[in-house]
Amino acid sequence: MSVVLYARVSTVDQTIEHQRSQAEAAGFKIDGVVSDDGVSGVNTRLADRPEGRRLFDLLRKGDTLLVRWIDRLGRDYRDVCDTIREFMQRGVVIKTVIHGMTFDGATTDAMQQAVRDALIGFMAAMAQAQAEATKEAQKAGIAHAMAKGDRYRGRKPSFTRKQFEAVTSQLGQGHGTSEIARVAGLTRQAVLRIKAAPDKAESSLQTWGL
Repeated sequence: MSVVLYARVSTVDQTIEHQRSQAEAAGFKIDGVVSDDGVSGVNTRLADRPEGRRLFDLLRKGDTLLVRWIDRLGRDYRDVCDTIREFMQRGVVIKTVIHGMTFDGATTDAMQQAVRDALIGFMAAMAQAQAEATKEAQKAGIAHAMAKGDRYRGRKPSFTRKQFEAVTSQLGQGHGTSEIARVAGLTRQAVLRIKAAPDKAESSLQTWGL
């Protein structure tokens, strides 16, 4: 039985390493990490994320899926609830680093099931409300910057100019994604983003003056 941490990183002030360290500091022993870098949790279902969909093939009965909080498991209330219930039906235990919550399908008592499902629904609704509030705040910030004549630069790149050049050079030499990520000190997802849209990556670096 394995404990797999799923980490979703969508901003530059979040890192996979930080989420893992936080989980380990909370007492969790982690056997593996699956992560999506630069993926919006508001717009993308877990099953549609490049690495998120791997969880459905990777996790088996008796395994534990560990997340920082349940908002990592879906884009909205329904998606989070459906995801948790699907994993519970498969015999997978879901645990959260924050507050140390545990959800599983082991109980057969109707009252306990009702309390569990109500708690899942409540927390999923809270996660969606928080995500929507954050999104609105971001939109307001962008609008304010544009009204002042400032240029909205978007998300700061998770890689430096040196890392970008190293990645493009090694891609040109035919090296594999995992090898390039290890040498450049980046995640596989960051390398894949550069590979998919090098012009966009270059433009982002220029916009941020990197």
